[in-house]
Amino acid sequence: MGGGGALGPWWVLFRAGNSTVGVFGVFLGAMMALGGLPEGDFALITVLQALSVWSFMCSWNALNDYLDLEIDRVNRPNRPLPSGAISEASAKRGIALMMTLSVVSIAGAAATASGTVGGIEGWYPSLAIWLGALFLLTNYESAAPFSLRLKERGLSGNIAISLSVGMVVLFGAAGVFEPFNHRAWAMFVIGVLYTLAREIVKDVEDMEGDEGRSTYAMQVGPQRARTLAWALLLLTLASMLLPFAIGIFPELHLVGVIPAVVVLMLAKPKLVLSEDHAAQQLIKKSMYLCLAALLGSSLLA
Repeated sequence: MGGGGALGPWWVLFRAGNSTVGVFGVFLGAMMALGGLPEGDFALITVLQALSVWSFMCSWNALNDYLDLEIDRVNRPNRPLPSGAISEASAKRGIALMMTLSVVSIAGAAATASGTVGGIEGWYPSLAIWLGALFLLTNYESAAPFSLRLKERGLSGNIAISLSVGMVVLFGAAGVFEPFNHRAWAMFVIGVLYTLAREIVKDVEDMEGDEGRSTYAMQVGPQRARTLAWALLLLTLASMLLPFAIGIFPELHLVGVIPAVVVLMLAKPKLVLSEDHAAQQLIKKSMYLCLAALLGSSLLA
């Protein structure tokens, strides 16, 4: 399952490695907004917000496994919960611990911001974004009477997940008092489209074990789901190129996104051949290459 020793199953349950992408996203947003590494109080706020995102994502990933235990007995029997490596009771404690760490970290960022020139008022957009992500993910997982139950609504659930992922970059920019930075918002749009396409392909990949769930792929069938995913990837391509056309990023730096474009285009034949796992992995790789290119452009601009 990955990892080693007693912490190995926990690393897998929390998807701690994938959650680290959230840390990168926070720093990416801050660095895009500032044009360099945050310093002083901004550096501390960014670190605390990155820790809040990481623990938030760890908690949510574990909660997702906890709620999907029966499905994972079919789809992923080697995961920590269906395999018995971690008990359900222990998982619940881990979920609560990580969410507590996220709340403590965001409180620390607020306390730090209150001592800056901009004051707590300049930092409030960060709190709004954090609460927005909490609202989306709670309404995604929860089956409570007043919940929107987005997980049961197919495409709406995919959109909620994608928005929450994209908001990480805005969270980083807002932490350094630049919530409306154009470069951060460009990356937000790109990240949402990448993630939405990948989430749809992952649902196609998981159709066998998702019987009884109302995913978009289950609602419309695998071929129509793959078609929508490819259409979204074409929109992603447009969103990658547009910021260079309108001056958000220097035109000269367009060459930096070429590797991301090439890898993205390689996903098309995989979708045609119904090689869904390979397709979603290519989408993920393309997204990482795009993130790296746009970060480099922000630092060099």
